[in-house]
Amino acid sequence: MQRVTPDRPWSLLDVAATRRLEQGAAAVLPPHTLMQRAGLAVARLALAVAPHAHTIWIACGPGNNGGDGFEAALHLKRWGKQPVLTWLGEPARTPADAHAARERALAAGVSIAAAPPAQWDLAIDALLGIGSTRAPEGALLAQIEALNASPAPVLAIDLPSGLNADTGHADAVVRASHTLALLALKPGLFTAQGRDAAGAVWFDHLQVDASGETPVATLLAPPAAARRLHASHKGSYGDVAIVGGAAGMTGAALLAGRAALAHGAGRVLVGFLAPDAPTLDLQQPDLMVRPWDSLDLPRITVACGCGGGEAVQEALRRVLDARALVLDADALNAIAGDLQLQSLLQARAWRGAATVLTPHPLEAARLLGQDTTAVQADRLAAARELARRFECVVVLKGSGTVIAAPDGQLRINPTGNARLAIAGTGDVLAGMVAARLANKEDAFAAACDAVYLHGLAADRWPRDVPLTASALASGSDTVGCATRNPPYDERVAP
Repeated sequence: MQRVTPDRPWSLLDVAATRRLEQGAAAVLPPHTLMQRAGLAVARLALAVAPHAHTIWIACGPGNNGGDGFEAALHLKRWGKQPVLTWLGEPARTPADAHAARERALAAGVSIAAAPPAQWDLAIDALLGIGSTRAPEGALLAQIEALNASPAPVLAIDLPSGLNADTGHADAVVRASHTLALLALKPGLFTAQGRDAAGAVWFDHLQVDASGETPVATLLAPPAAARRLHASHKGSYGDVAIVGGAAGMTGAALLAGRAALAHGAGRVLVGFLAPDAPTLDLQQPDLMVRPWDSLDLPRITVACGCGGGEAVQEALRRVLDARALVLDADALNAIAGDLQLQSLLQARAWRGAATVLTPHPLEAARLLGQDTTAVQADRLAAARELARRFECVVVLKGSGTVIAAPDGQLRINPTGNARLAIAGTGDVLAGMVAARLANKEDAFAAACDAVYLHGLAADRWPRDVPLTASALASGSDTVGCATRNPPYDERVAP
């Protein structure tokens, strides 16, 4: 059993692949072996996360997830705990494995209660498994609400009941403090509502080898630090131009520019779209302010759209000639409503020009001609479709940001938190991606690395220090603590 931490590229399998694993293992193992292993793993984790718990409510559903709960109850009973087990199943309709687990638990002295205990020290959610597709209702919904109403910790078996394993979508869902994923990690645990519902995620493969299955997605891992040679200069690390900052929104362009500098660009030029824009950033004088239409865009990396307003529409026809390009915010909105711009965007792929789109869900919905609800209902599918349609890398922002490549690769970011839900942090991310593109990183790698570090900075941010986009853009050294991984190894000769 392992705690899932953002330190390695964990593979994520969908429900279909997990079913194949389950069926393949069941075909070669003695009957009921997988469920017995699962129940023991759940019981052990229950002791680890709540060692002093005595009364443990185990809410069992009618299927095999409930069978895992019966097996866990059997062990907890033997170890001196007081499991109070409720069951929403019917003996005549119980799957064979779950029926065997029920009989084993009853023989060990576990009893089935008509209702949850008046209070409990720990709850185990064994209501629904990976096959759940309908919104919970009736007695099932009532038990989910009871689990969520209690201050006691909740350990969910496989995934929180009500959560879609493939998408992270949920109508009503258990809010667990811990989740023990079995056989395989599922993508829904790490995006959309999954992160809030799952709590701390643990994993037990139940001694089943999953190497024969192709992951549907992978969790991002920390990027490797690139060595900067002493014999280099600013031209070695590329130029980034920021095209944005329409009237009243020049700050967005400055945030992107500062972030690009902090994350390794050799030079950063800011081309404001506002006619009365400042000619100098007094807080960051190393930014070079230029008229946007004077920039040699086909030779440099451009981040466009940050604070672009309506003025970005006209600029895009030239911006889409950039050597490498990050499109954000108003640039995406302009493209969504203009078929000619969409054609120019698609043409970039034909000539091998790197492009990264960084939409939030509403911008993604506009590009797809959908509504935000549809995008959030299946974030992986939305990101994949955008990458396919426009033949570029897509960063679908949100809880569990999804990065998609045109060839179908998917990554989910495990870093970041709600402190990033403020104005300007998206502009910072656009600048970070652009800096890595200017360093001639592959577009997919540049997007993945920037997204990971962007979220990591928020995770490391001191609790007593307000997170602002301007501090985030500068690398956060201004708050006196190391919350940013440097973009390179600073190797000094002895």
